[in-house]
Amino acid sequence: MDGNGRWAESRGRPRSDGHLAGADAVRRVVEASLDLGVGTLTLFAFSSDNWKRPAEETRKLMTLFERYLVETTIECIQTGVRINVVGRRDRLEPSLRTAIQAAETATRPGRRLMLRLAIDYSARGAYIDAARLIRDGDSRLSLDEALTRATHDAEPVPDVDLLIRTGGEQRLSDLFGWECAYAEVLFLPTMWPDLGAEDLSAAVNEFRTRERRFGGLRCAKAATIHGTANLAACAETQTNQEEKRSR
Repeated sequence: MDGNGRWAESRGRPRSDGHLAGADAVRRVVEASLDLGVGTLTLFAFSSDNWKRPAEETRKLMTLFERYLVETTIECIQTGVRINVVGRRDRLEPSLRTAIQAAETATRPGRRLMLRLAIDYSARGAYIDAARLIRDGDSRLSLDEALTRATHDAEPVPDVDLLIRTGGEQRLSDLFGWECAYAEVLFLPTMWPDLGAEDLSAAVNEFRTRERRFGGLRCAKAATIHGTANLAACAETQTNQEEKRSR
């Protein structure tokens, strides 16, 4: 979800205003994902490298995350959205960790959409932690299972089908390298605060035109999403379970 700060600066406003506008975009994208039948939406909210930013900016961001979790929990319960925060938690303030735990517990029954918020997340860091779990714990763990534990995932999730990055940058920035092995990638010039339902719908339609071969030969049909879909926004669309079993 890139472009909050640049969105604000281009309007002569403080970067914190961009993050507030970005929170509004999160609400729009979550609502649009429900309308599109998306099963999993992962939002890359704060990378581990983002701690390099000024302390005042990171403090305001953490406060915003906490407020968002508190304010949206009831709405998520009502709409069937399950919240799961992935990433490290040891560097977060106790009040934010409490808000995360409360939101995850309260929304656990949600079945319409899994909303994953990546906060203090690093793919490289996750792989190192997963390897340590396998080495020091149960060597029978698969990498998927170890990653699930290392990142506080509620459950193993499907590979990313569609990765969307806003803001015009064209890089992964340490997001889900393992899970994005066969992801379709879409880079948008739109700044995250300007993203709307129409943009997400257009991205899903673009995904449907892609031919996904997974290393095999050309298929007669273009990629389609059947049944409950699944999106990650840096958005993530989940591969249909029948398609995954056939690979």
